[in-house]
Amino acid sequence: MSESLLLTPGQPKAARYAELHPQVVALTAPEPDRTANLANTAAALRQAFGFFWVGFYLVQGEELVLGPFQGPIACTRIRRGRGVCGTSWAEARTVLVPDVEAFPGHIACSSDSKSEIVVPIVKNGAVVAVLDVDSDKLNDFDHDDQRALEQLMQLAATWF
Repeated sequence: MSESLLLTPGQPKAARYAELHPQVVALTAPEPDRTANLANTAAALRQAFGFFWVGFYLVQGEELVLGPFQGPIACTRIRRGRGVCGTSWAEARTVLVPDVEAFPGHIACSSDSKSEIVVPIVKNGAVVAVLDVDSDKLNDFDHDDQRALEQLMQLAATWF
């Protein structure tokens, strides 16, 4: 695969995800290194959608630790059950937040973040990491994002 994505301009979000998924598969399939695959996946998502921040937090003991990401400087460690990422990890479910200010206990790594979606990566029944995607627009994520990102994180689970 080349170093650039091939996406049809002007496509609706669901169609862009449909175009992106096989390209991420092609990009990551030959690469055995988890960090490289997480990094390229974060870059591909940010490039395809222009999200404010895209990255991964990896489970290490009782904390999530910052992994590969694209965007401004981020929080380094998040405790289980704390904020959107910690909630997704503790509850092993996707958390879609239309307005981060309305989420109890939201951790503000950047005041520019307005909405967020966090998707757990589950391996052998345990959350091993989470994908965190932030937007600088309110209500920027929907069930199309949730379905597509959950599918992509099933692929990511194979890297752990």
